[in-house]
Amino acid sequence: MIRVAAVGDIHLGRDSRGTLRPAFDTLDECADVLLLAGDLTRRGTVEEAEVVAGEVAGLPVPVVAVLGNHDYHSGLEAEVTAALTAAGVTVLEGEGTVIDRGGTRLAVAGTKGFGGGFAGRSAGEFGEPEMKAFVALTRRCATGLRTSLEQLPRDTRTVRVALTHFSPVADTLVGEPPEIHPFLGSCLLAEAIDEGGADLAVHGHAHKGVERGMTAGGVRVRNVAQPVIDSAFAVYRLHAEQPYTAGFCVSQEGDAR
Repeated sequence: MIRVAAVGDIHLGRDSRGTLRPAFDTLDECADVLLLAGDLTRRGTVEEAEVVAGEVAGLPVPVVAVLGNHDYHSGLEAEVTAALTAAGVTVLEGEGTVIDRGGTRLAVAGTKGFGGGFAGRSAGEFGEPEMKAFVALTRRCATGLRTSLEQLPRDTRTVRVALTHFSPVADTLVGEPPEIHPFLGSCLLAEAIDEGGADLAVHGHAHKGVERGMTAGGVRVRNVAQPVIDSAFAVYRLHAEQPYTAGFCVSQEGDAR
């Protein structure tokens, strides 16, 4: 069994030092890995990234992350990534990583993703160059996610997770204004997850959404934006032979937003 702790949209700033560390220090009691689903900073500055790095450096479990739109805001996403990497975080963008925990492996493929909407209400690569570029970015992210999933191990001792910031399904956006759904995610990400194969998909970004959803192919989707899970992290228990087992717990520190 692999116990996956996950949270997104922690939005740490200069005044956030120490807010999450007490909760994260308890991770070895109920989790084997921590996944960060983007929007780790407020405005994507190096100073904010260093605050995030301080919260996760030297944790008792491995940390895997994707960036979110806030982390790109200042155009310093490479520097933000470098600060997190220096603290031991594996930052994914169209890549995968494998973590071995006691004979069971967790294989994670990640991308920030992008918008575009969902089946029947999605944007297409047609018309103005700006619209084509918008959808093309989402397609590149989805292609990278699918390719990285396909390259991950696929056997009876490995569980596979897709980690994104933007949502792959509309299910977890319930509560968000329908008018902004195209800016919260894309069905192209769900297609990539179904085609590449995953046991669980984790995302953030939708602060007013709900936790649970599912792709058309039957992959369970969980929105771990901190305003949704209302805790420092959620924990999901996955078995290699029975890929997803419903499970939810909060850290012993309770709500550490």
